[in-house]
Amino acid sequence: MAIILNLETATTNCSVSISSDDKVIALKEINDKGYSHAENLHVFIKEALLDASLSFSDIDAIAVSMGPGSYTGLRIGVSAAKGLCYALDKPLIAVPTLSVLALQAATDGCVISLLDARRMEVYAAVFKGKQQIRETKAEIIDEHSFSDYLSEGEVRFIGDGAAKCKDVIKNVNAIFTTDVNFPSAKELAFFANEKYKKGDFEDVAYFEPYYLKDFVTTKPKN
Repeated sequence: MAIILNLETATTNCSVSISSDDKVIALKEINDKGYSHAENLHVFIKEALLDASLSFSDIDAIAVSMGPGSYTGLRIGVSAAKGLCYALDKPLIAVPTLSVLALQAATDGCVISLLDARRMEVYAAVFKGKQQIRETKAEIIDEHSFSDYLSEGEVRFIGDGAAKCKDVIKNVNAIFTTDVNFPSAKELAFFANEKYKKGDFEDVAYFEPYYLKDFVTTKPKN
């Protein structure tokens, strides 16, 4: 039985869970749209441990959402995970963020996970059930986006990028799940447990988040 601490900070949702095998036994999260991860993440970790009646010594591994997503959010989550792995001498597990999001669709059919990347761009990956069937891309949405998958049957779009797709993609096979917008450490637990069983761990010293795009800053206006 593996006890895993799961950290999801790739979006505005600051989420922490503790899982026993793939069953979540504690969950703390808040999505206040303000990227309060720096203030909340370590507090949530301590509260989740308390809720599960566990201590750091009971943890077998640390899992973190690896991206794509917010540059700042990913840095905070990965830095916290690596710090805990060093301090506790535990393995690091990295889980693709869009896989975590797709699992919320709860279907064996075609699912497209979408995170808003500003303007008409999204981070997108395509899944069939729990299996990713197309690589993750940063792409501009237009009326022809994902037409190959839509021509084959029903496609469920999920994530905070689904709303902008709904306004552009007009296809009878497109189903937009706009009430599920953000990945959570609750779903991260399933993939973390699968990787733990396989011994699929990251090199703590060299692991970096999967940003997909370079970080771009803008000059403040005078």
